[in-house]
Amino acid sequence: MTRLVDFHMFALKDLNLPALPAWWDELEADPAVQQYANFGIAGAYGLIAFIAAIQLVRIQLRVPEYGWTTQKVFHLLNCCVSCMRAGVFLFRPSLENLHPVLAKVFLLDLPGLLFFTTYTLLVLFWAEIYHQARSMPTGSLRPVFTAINVVVYAVLGGLWTLSCLTVDGAVQQLAYILSDVTLAAVSVAAAIGFLLYGGRLFLMLQRFPIESRGRRKKLQEVGLVTSICAGCFSLRAVFVALSALDRTELELDVIGHPILNVLYYALVEVLPSVCVLFILRKLPPKRAAQQGYQQIPSS
Repeated sequence: MTRLVDFHMFALKDLNLPALPAWWDELEADPAVQQYANFGIAGAYGLIAFIAAIQLVRIQLRVPEYGWTTQKVFHLLNCCVSCMRAGVFLFRPSLENLHPVLAKVFLLDLPGLLFFTTYTLLVLFWAEIYHQARSMPTGSLRPVFTAINVVVYAVLGGLWTLSCLTVDGAVQQLAYILSDVTLAAVSVAAAIGFLLYGGRLFLMLQRFPIESRGRRKKLQEVGLVTSICAGCFSLRAVFVALSALDRTELELDVIGHPILNVLYYALVEVLPSVCVLFILRKLPPKRAAQQGYQQIPSS
């Protein structure tokens, strides 16, 4: 195990990643920048949580006869993720002294997994629409979605626990590296899912008659959400991979890297969430029979 970690660290030294400019290091060392960066990130997530909660209430008032639909669950999870992120960054310095350390790790990293679940829920919804339109079975889609999420949570939760509870520095370092690699791979898989089913749905909508009502808006909606989500998950994979390669200059979620944290969260979560919430702001039609608006089964 030790030889494997030593080999990995030796390989990273040979990569010769470019050094960050001096002004970047000066800004990140400024305590005021660190404080205002945390407050700024917390404020942005608080705004997203507020928007998602308002949208959830609006949908409930529009269609109170429906239970927890895909659209409602999406906005609820968005609100939960943003509330957790806002709380973490609002009290970020206090987390450094939090015991046990495992609680700190879960508070920092669990919202990222919930973000993955939230937005891959759109992939599931599109996959169900596509399969139904093609007269293909949809019964296995939700179990597969649930199984994938359970496996991802279990693997990353196990790696986080190992990295916090082990006393062996080599094992701890390896657990950190494996968790970053796993998260990067999961992000790539999410981006591929958006491109696969978002692209399929986009091409299917293109074949509808030109005079179809709402065809242009649906095309724009699917195309924009696919591009934004595939791009943000791809960027997340790049950021996390770079963090795994250099855990001194490019490590995320640490007090000493406020500018990197602002850049990371703005590009991979805040801006994509704002854009997607704006694109999906339209309320479902208030009528008995609604097409394309499916209820999540209770079982």
